[in-house]
Amino acid sequence: MKKIALTSLLTVVAASAAHASINVIDGNPLYMPMKGHFYSETSLESKTDMTTAVELGEEFGYGITDRLAVSVSTSVAENDWFEGNSWNEMGIDATYRLIGDGAWKLDVMGGFALSPMWGDHSSFLDKDDTKYMWGAGVRGGYVNNDWTIAAHANFIYQNTEAFNWGKEDVDGLWKNHMLNLGVAGHWTMSDTWSALVTADYFKSLDRYNDAESHGSWAITAGLNYNIDTTKYVGVYVSKDVDHRAAGSWVVEDGFGFGAKFGIDF
Repeated sequence: MKKIALTSLLTVVAASAAHASINVIDGNPLYMPMKGHFYSETSLESKTDMTTAVELGEEFGYGITDRLAVSVSTSVAENDWFEGNSWNEMGIDATYRLIGDGAWKLDVMGGFALSPMWGDHSSFLDKDDTKYMWGAGVRGGYVNNDWTIAAHANFIYQNTEAFNWGKEDVDGLWKNHMLNLGVAGHWTMSDTWSALVTADYFKSLDRYNDAESHGSWAITAGLNYNIDTTKYVGVYVSKDVDHRAAGSWVVEDGFGFGAKFGIDF
């Protein structure tokens, strides 16, 4: 699921009180809303070698307590200037802070998402096209006034039905266990500017688990501008690298690029 697996796509954990005094939400990978606060992060993404394809993503969350937050997310895409459109994903996630005092943070999280594949002549929730995903993971790190270092580990189960536990899917292709590991660094250069670098590893534990597929890496670098203490905008570039065999790395063509707007209220 995107918000569990990416982190990133599109990801949140909580900042320390010292860091929050600089900016409530500023793209820090260890952000989480305080009790009674909502947040929204909207992203727009494309690729240099496929600029006619654009994806719009939205994550909207709420802090139930200072340690517990929930969020919903969705993404839609268009290809070839609206000749092909799709609703890619919608999901719900919960995050609980086990350790939150001081600079050290540790969270556990879980969620559910589905890819309805509505568009491009596919009917809504068609069994042959829809994937359902459950996810669970942990993330944590260290935050101070100037920088943050964070890491996460997520386990995801995917199948063609929401409760199709342990059973094969209809065509034997979509049942899958997936692992996502990642690290992120955030540097607060000033009250206005900050930089972000992330690296995520994705591995299928069932399908394609052979000598020709050893997982893939997604590396992202970004620059954020704080509009004020509750709003920021960011621009990002990314690169994908496939590990297709032992000692064999394939760098995908082109770069991903995008922008994000976040607000805490």
